[in-house]
Amino acid sequence: MIDMVYAHSAACATRGSLLSGDMTIDKTLKQTALHEKHLAHGARMVNFGGWDMPLHYGSQIEEHHRVRRDAGVFDVSHMTVMDITGAGARAYLRRLLAAEIDAMSMPGRALYSCMLNPRGGVIDDVIVYYTGQDRYRLVANAATRDRVLAWTTELARDHGVRPKVLDELAMLAVQGPAARERLVAQLDGDAGPIAQRLGYFHVAEIGDTWVARTGYTGEDGFEVLLPAAAAPALWQRLVDAGVAPAGLGARDTLRLEAGLNLYGAEMSEEITPLQCGLAWSISWQPEREFVGRKALAEEREAGVTRKRVGLVVEGRGLPRAHQKVLFENGEEGEVTSGGFSPTLGAPIALARVPVTSGERCEVESRGQRLPARVVRPPFVRNGKACIPTVS
Repeated sequence: MIDMVYAHSAACATRGSLLSGDMTIDKTLKQTALHEKHLAHGARMVNFGGWDMPLHYGSQIEEHHRVRRDAGVFDVSHMTVMDITGAGARAYLRRLLAAEIDAMSMPGRALYSCMLNPRGGVIDDVIVYYTGQDRYRLVANAATRDRVLAWTTELARDHGVRPKVLDELAMLAVQGPAARERLVAQLDGDAGPIAQRLGYFHVAEIGDTWVARTGYTGEDGFEVLLPAAAAPALWQRLVDAGVAPAGLGARDTLRLEAGLNLYGAEMSEEITPLQCGLAWSISWQPEREFVGRKALAEEREAGVTRKRVGLVVEGRGLPRAHQKVLFENGEEGEVTSGGFSPTLGAPIALARVPVTSGERCEVESRGQRLPARVVRPPFVRNGKACIPTVS
């Protein structure tokens, strides 16, 4: 779910002034509590939605492989974190989100959901954590911060709650097959043993630290929310224990391989969950009128015309966002995210295409037509290929 809407502009920035040797820090950019750590470890910093963030620490490919094969740590402190508390919190979230909040009946659960506008378009995708006593924590993307805060505040007026933004927190994502072992050993006090027992999409609140078994890479892992002042020490302990620092570049290739949506690419305020592979996240319980439900019901009744698919490009050439996808019957789609898969050693993409499209297509790229086959995402999960061997 992590916000990568500026990933392509960040990559362009590295091809420009940063790679030419201009390492001047833009003082107008916001910095996380780990900013000095990133610089000390040789990070290539870029403007990411108004934040000075690490794109990579020398090799994006190596960071990608370390997460798939061992463990990596990402600074995701730029995310928008807010607490929603009080007697009206659950009713408010049942109105705000398309997923079923009542599924989190027991404390210690996490839930992925979309926040929709009245047309059914996605304002943002979020993760909600519940620790009991009418207390929820919502994590949204960085680039959507202003619209999310405006929308959540507007809806809150009718429910007697006020979302509280927690800018004083930092957030680390520790991901990979060795993530649990490495993180548990570095957490203080009771946090380690509690994290060891956490199930997938569960969360534990230990003092002023929240540890959740969630992530955005297709690997096992954790996201840790803690006071910003404590984040550099934990980050350094993890690095000293062999966890690789990883930047936004590797995060994007990892999420693409895992078939995870990117806000601003697969999702937007003009694209509904029914069109981008997220129909599973919608709760249709008849008594719950979440924002956007009427529009989604009408779309479903009329027949959804577009769907999200995966593409594996055969031969040379990299698929990129906004390139046309052409089918033999004359139908057309569009690449929403694309690039090279380090794990598969092949070009891959996510695309939005007509629901009636076939299994073979061509991607129109720089005057060429790249042959491709349509597959069902994910491409990679838990370090293993999920599609037939790429030739």
